[in-house]
Amino acid sequence: MSVGRPAPSLSVANRQRAVRLDLRWLRKFAESILPVCLQECGDGAFALAQLEEVAIAIVSDRTMAGLHVQFMNIAGATDVITFADGDIAISAETARNAAAEFGHRVEEELALYIVHGLLHLNGFDDTTPRAAARMRKVQERIWRAGREQLPHPRSET
Repeated sequence: MSVGRPAPSLSVANRQRAVRLDLRWLRKFAESILPVCLQECGDGAFALAQLEEVAIAIVSDRTMAGLHVQFMNIAGATDVITFADGDIAISAETARNAAAEFGHRVEEELALYIVHGLLHLNGFDDTTPRAAARMRKVQERIWRAGREQLPHPRSET
């Protein structure tokens, strides 16, 4: 990693209205795990450290589906789309559905997606089963540690 370079600035914005969430908690979570994600690199390039800014947008499934088609030529919404310039789009409705399935709060699912996006920016890949398993292991460790540092979210906008 580039020594002496400051961490990228980080923003988390709620760009949807369908899902109520605790944006303040998500911002704190993202800020707390960014230093850890900067240390974890999937390809040795440490690209996350080279960015000046990481902008996370929480969007609707409709917006996410549009991005998915536009940039990946895949129909339908997905959980996270990460762009090399530091932009990360995360679907609130997809997170709400997954949170209900896995029995935790929507913010915790969104937090998982934030970790996932940051790891993608730092060279992790999930296109093969082996790479996905490696990424999942690192992602789970960071996600759990980040959740343990903060009180529970309040699920408010």
